[in-house]
Amino acid sequence: MTARVTVEEVERVAELAQLELAPEEKPGMVRDLNAILDYVAELNELDTTGVTPLSQVTEIEGAGGAGSLRADALRPSLDRGDVMGQAPETDGMFFKVPKVIER
Repeated sequence: MTARVTVEEVERVAELAQLELAPEEKPGMVRDLNAILDYVAELNELDTTGVTPLSQVTEIEGAGGAGSLRADALRPSLDRGDVMGQAPETDGMFFKVPKVIER
């Protein structure tokens, strides 16, 4: 693996995720993220020629067909006017919500 995660990148990701990492936690995070990237690189080296791609990874019976999943069909949506009329605050087209991220 040539690309390595740095302490600066861990700090930036923690900032974006609004996480507070103690200084002693950062080296472990760097180590863990680099281990994950190394494993992904190892998986990318596998020869998957002739392996059928999965379309469903769960054990749901009838998944992707006429089983327990609903049909993927076009259906009418809610009326925008009715929905916006019940919203606490709107501009008529979108919901208005309070700001939740401070920067």
